[in-house]
Amino acid sequence: MVIAMSWLPQRVVELVEVALVTELSVVRPDGRPMTYPLIPLWDGERIVMTSSVLFSKKLEHIKASPHVSLSFSDPVALGGRTDRATVTGIARVIDDDPHVDWERVLPLWSAKEPAILAFLKARVSFPLFFERAIIEVEPTRAWYWPDGDTRSAPQVTSAPPDAARAA
Repeated sequence: MVIAMSWLPQRVVELVEVALVTELSVVRPDGRPMTYPLIPLWDGERIVMTSSVLFSKKLEHIKASPHVSLSFSDPVALGGRTDRATVTGIARVIDDDPHVDWERVLPLWSAKEPAILAFLKARVSFPLFFERAIIEVEPTRAWYWPDGDTRSAPQVTSAPPDAARAA
């Protein structure tokens, strides 16, 4: 478990760390939301994900409008946990070198999803899979439901003014 070095509540960090899938919602150019399932990783300050760069609309959407939302609500993806969270934030796409930039998150990725190491060993068989971008989300607000009942009021935490990026 990575120790949180941010304002994000520890229970929310625990959900990010255990979740095998989060629902990343982005804003399309027409203003409508679009949601994608991704593996969330916690680097101690940000929620990090990777995405294939080929034909990736989600990366285009983020570059055009960096405001995103992450939902941690699937009981199977959360290992049976009943608590739930939603995190909003400002996303940044890192895709300067899609062949190697993503490798910096490989330790986090392989700790959560060890099967990725088998794919990595067979990298030449999956060359397009390993052309990836990093999506970093700087959290700005978190909603947390300890009992998972989203009909009840959540615990809401916001980033301190000096921690939030202006967008």
